Amino acid sequence: MSELLAGRRVLLVSINYAPEHTGIAPYSTRIAEHLRMCGADVDVLAGMPHYPGWRVHDDYRGRWRMVEDRGGVRVHRRRGYVPSRQTALRRAAYEVSFLAHGSLRPPAGRPDLVLSQMPALAGGVIGGRSARHHGVPHVVVVQDLMGAAAAQSGIRGGGRVASLAAGVEARILNSATLVGVVHESFVDHVTAAGVPGSRVRVVPNWTHATPPSGDRRAVRARLGWREEERVVLHSGNMGLKQGLEVLLDTARLSGRDTPRIRVVLMGDGNRRAHLARLAEELPNVDLLPPATDAEFSDVLAAADVLAVTQRSSVLDMSLPSKLTSYFTSGRPVVASVATAGGTAEEVRRSGAGIVVSPEDPEALYGAIRALSRDPARSAALGARGPAYVRERLSPQAGLGRISAMLSEALHG
Repeated sequence: MSELLAGRRVLLVSINYAPEHTGIAPYSTRIAEHLRMCGADVDVLAGMPHYPGWRVHDDYRGRWRMVEDRGGVRVHRRRGYVPSRQTALRRAAYEVSFLAHGSLRPPAGRPDLVLSQMPALAGGVIGGRSARHHGVPHVVVVQDLMGAAAAQSGIRGGGRVASLAAGVEARILNSATLVGVVHESFVDHVTAAGVPGSRVRVVPNWTHATPPSGDRRAVRARLGWREEERVVLHSGNMGLKQGLEVLLDTARLSGRDTPRIRVVLMGDGNRRAHLARLAEELPNVDLLPPATDAEFSDVLAAADVLAVTQRSSVLDMSLPSKLTSYFTSGRPVVASVATAGGTAEEVRRSGAGIVVSPEDPEALYGAIRALSRDPARSAALGARGPAYVRERLSPQAGLGRISAMLSEALHG
């Protein structure tokens, strides 16, 4: 299918793009570079890098618009409002500012196909307008469901704007040629919005982390993690929907344990300062900055347990991108998430972890303690992760599904 893209011009609309290295950006970047390698001429319309810290990266401060070449891809940057704190009103301003600037100055030239990465509604609107203007197919990949996110994430004022966000989202999806979703749990939401099932494709994300290659003991020593400690690591965005307070409560419960349980929060986000204040009186909690791409996999593998947490209200709005990296690391996963949601389903399907009730520190503590006392089970769960990646989450498989969907939209 990839050869059908050769010589085609593709416009990818994604607020998030490299050098952001967490969340959606690695997938947008890899897709664009893959299409370029397939012989397509690729333009990307993106915002200034700002995630996960929700502040514009230093190298891009003061820029209003710019074009840069990254891996043979033309990246057209447009400045927008970046809120340091998340409320429904601030999120709306974030979307509207990118919509306005991106619409006023879109990349010049006629594309053969437009691909929009959501959850950003602004990106979906811009992509749809561009596709209609040029009379070309519009393909949308849904990474998060914005209508559900507004209702479930806990963002202030989200409940009041959920129906509005869902309405805009439905219009974008219904006008698209094809809609890709990253997990089966999204399909019912998309079809309920009116999109025929015949136009929906499941295109799971793939792992963008390389297998660990460093000396585990040396990495632990460098990070100050003692060999006798049981390190529980959460890596990624520190936002509202993660409900990371449950890990601090778990650290509090385990404070007198032997061997010691150390909880490590590694990453950035708009709740980082809040979590740091809560952790001040907890000697077994560390907050670390995001790891570099070169050391990321080795840091994950140096932990004993990898944690993914979500608020109990988060059911099917998103699938944490960290899971693909967690599975690659070979460490067991404990997921404190809604048991009926897509995240729990993915952890169970992988066979690489344990699911416990969300926002329940006693349940989370019990699962971590049980794994620390059963090294054989811990090792068996951890070993299942890389096998699951090979079976389902390889970059070749993921990019192949994207290529097939785009070729179908062009030629189907």
